[in-house]
Amino acid sequence: MDKLGLKARQRNKRKYSSYKGPVGKVATHVIKREFEADQPNQKGYTDVTEFNLRGHKLYLAAIVDGFNQEVIAPTLSTSPNLEQTTAMLDLAINKYDKLDGLIFHSDQG
Repeated sequence: MDKLGLKARQRNKRKYSSYKGPVGKVATHVIKREFEADQPNQKGYTDVTEFNLRGHKLYLAAIVDGFNQEVIAPTLSTSPNLEQTTAMLDLAINKYDKLDGLIFHSDQG
């Protein structure tokens, strides 16, 4: 390539990002990084975790009580979708008679 006067053109490498800016309604931050609770069913937290088991992806969604870190409503799915979230919430609601005053925290991802 040198003999012919040719040069390779280098492209800028850009890291992939799925972030599209603020989308939808953002809830107010009520917890303010105070995750401990004084009593059960006062604060609940949720997130979805992806596991890769022998080439198969599984998603664990669960609600954790801020009082004793008990996993209240675990659900497992092959895709993180609305059905999984609904099933998780149904499990939590059916497990307890009263959830008045519960602060439910998610990272809104």
